[in-house]
Amino acid sequence: MATVSQCFGATSAAISVSSNSRKLHLPSRRSLPGRKASFFVVRSDAGSKSALNSRARRADQLITNAVATKADSAAASTASKPGHELLLFEALREGLEEEMARDPTVCVMGEDVGHYGGSYKVTKGLADKYGDLRVLDTPIAENSFTGMGIGAAMTGLRPIIEGMNMGFLLLAFNQISNNCGMLHYTSGGQFKIPVVIRGPGGVGRQLGAEHSQRLESYFQSIPGIQMVACSTPYNAKGLMKAAIRSDNPVILFEHVLLYNLKERIPDEEYVCSLEEAEMVRPGEHVTILTYSRMRYHVMQAAKTLVNKGYDPEVIDIRSLKPFDLHTIGNSVKKTHRVLIVEECMRTGGIGASLTAAITENFHDYLDAPIICLSSQDVPTPYAATLEEVTVVQPAQIVTAVEQLCQ
Repeated sequence: MATVSQCFGATSAAISVSSNSRKLHLPSRRSLPGRKASFFVVRSDAGSKSALNSRARRADQLITNAVATKADSAAASTASKPGHELLLFEALREGLEEEMARDPTVCVMGEDVGHYGGSYKVTKGLADKYGDLRVLDTPIAENSFTGMGIGAAMTGLRPIIEGMNMGFLLLAFNQISNNCGMLHYTSGGQFKIPVVIRGPGGVGRQLGAEHSQRLESYFQSIPGIQMVACSTPYNAKGLMKAAIRSDNPVILFEHVLLYNLKERIPDEEYVCSLEEAEMVRPGEHVTILTYSRMRYHVMQAAKTLVNKGYDPEVIDIRSLKPFDLHTIGNSVKKTHRVLIVEECMRTGGIGASLTAAITENFHDYLDAPIICLSSQDVPTPYAATLEEVTVVQPAQIVTAVEQLCQ
């Protein structure tokens, strides 16, 4: 069975059933090997807030024209590489469309995902191409269509459930936790239900921003679910395709403020691993672990750090559950210092779990306590001046690295 739930800032969810057909084609039980492999992808908004921290305006203000980092020089040559340029939301759509063309059991369901094309246009054109049953508009009832998607997955389909806002997934938390996350275990392994949560994050004053951040930690506590966060058009497409093909629950977090990020991606087909981190910038002095939009805050800070004589190693962990402890461990053994930068809430967040995992497995290699920079445990303020201090800013990252390397 296969179900995909997508949920993001202002997006919706859709279930699809058959290719280029208005009829719902359910595979016969005979065609289901052992009636296993259901796929549930939840796409939703990872929380986001756009603000410049007041510290960035102080004397330790970031140097915007700092020397190029190692990753920058490689990125500068991408324009000459073969492939085609896509915005991040277009890369998600391309990955989704390729999988719908490859597998007629892949479908989409949610609010406004059909002929409207989704609030962020990730599903634009899919209803015309694959029909109203494979791209199904639903009523405003997250608990209902999420449960319907899980049930469709149990019959052998691979639905993609997309929520209009990640905070709205709280309405379907019972279906995701007690049904999607548990069915593999409670059925004695007969059913596998992967979940992917796609999350374009909300800006501070946008509805559901704090819920988006909270849900990262909420979902991490659910047994049987994998979690990944995309940060570039390349890994957005690759992780989307991997999530759809996986037989395990996968939650794919996206960030709305990265939707217009452009990158050249290969013309040939590729699929990213759901359990591997990405080495963004090799370094020697400190390991900086981050994901989603904070990747770019870290890389901005890295320019200043290089200018100051530091050599940070930056890793986009991508897999929020399980952690890629192989890549992370090798880095810790080399640098002996760890800084975690996230947009998730501090209490019970991804950073807290990551800190525990590193401490348990690599404590003997640490020369300094782990520092974790997270969003504040407060409701997202409406006032921009207050919003500025709730999300980690590049200047704070620079200061933290200086403290670690003293």
